[in-house]
Amino acid sequence: MWETLVQIFPYAIALTIPLLITALGALYCERSGVVNIGLDGFMIIGSFACALTIVSLETVFPAGSNAPVWIGLIVAAVVGGIFSLLHAFASINLCANQVISGTAINMMAGSLTLFLARNITGSGTIRVKGFTKFDIPILKDIPVIGDLFFKNSYITTWVVIIIIAITCFLLYKTSFGLRLRSCGENPHASDAAGINVYKMRYIGVIISGALGSLGGAIYLVTFAGEFNGTVGGFGFLALAALIFGQWRPLAIVAATLFFGTAWTISNVSDVLPQFQAIPPVFLKIFPYVMTLLALVVFSKSSQAPKASGEPFKHSER
Repeated sequence: MWETLVQIFPYAIALTIPLLITALGALYCERSGVVNIGLDGFMIIGSFACALTIVSLETVFPAGSNAPVWIGLIVAAVVGGIFSLLHAFASINLCANQVISGTAINMMAGSLTLFLARNITGSGTIRVKGFTKFDIPILKDIPVIGDLFFKNSYITTWVVIIIIAITCFLLYKTSFGLRLRSCGENPHASDAAGINVYKMRYIGVIISGALGSLGGAIYLVTFAGEFNGTVGGFGFLALAALIFGQWRPLAIVAATLFFGTAWTISNVSDVLPQFQAIPPVFLKIFPYVMTLLALVVFSKSSQAPKASGEPFKHSER
């Protein structure tokens, strides 16, 4: 049993990280009062931007250098932030239906990136060389914890942990976080208090697009290894984790780890003898069933921001 856990857990962490960073991006957006179901689209945009950047820079840097990958992650976040302005303008300025706008983002991202990939590279897929796993010296020798957390680890895991800490601090320990959350709870009261609701919501959407695209890029350089116009529905799974986590950062960490583990069990079941006795179809549908059950159980106690999804218009005084 312990050997099975040690085998599975590093893969579960690798799958959890892109889910987690994408769900954290959605947290900023929805805390500001804008619903974002376009996470899958942002992840696809980020995956494409990162893949194209890595391929373009591979010949510039020495062989074996991780510089193209790091630059690709940065470019993905920037491109995602810019692309999110479409959703922000439609949802905030035009007061469009935010669900429809997010759906349009998902449809546009998949089609646009495949079109660009075929015209730029001549193929709908772009293969890249991402990060490799490593063991952290000293920490890997800690009993129990060392085997689970500090062996076969990606550097992106620790980058995302830093982002989690920053998110918790920003949302709950700064005036920026208070203003952002107030815009999602009662934008008219925030407006009356002198807070620029439009500005705060734009910031929330842009951060969401940047982190969602970063999630897609991390998915590419740690798990997928190639861009093919899809991220396997991870954006929707991140949205489910956001709801499961009740729009709270640390709860979202637990939710994404739960979904990442379920997805890992589904993927590695074919090669682990411990799961051979279970019919393959049950294991393949396991993550989806667990997602649905989690949403059913926690939907009644939902603690979503009260004004999330509601258009806001500044009242002239």
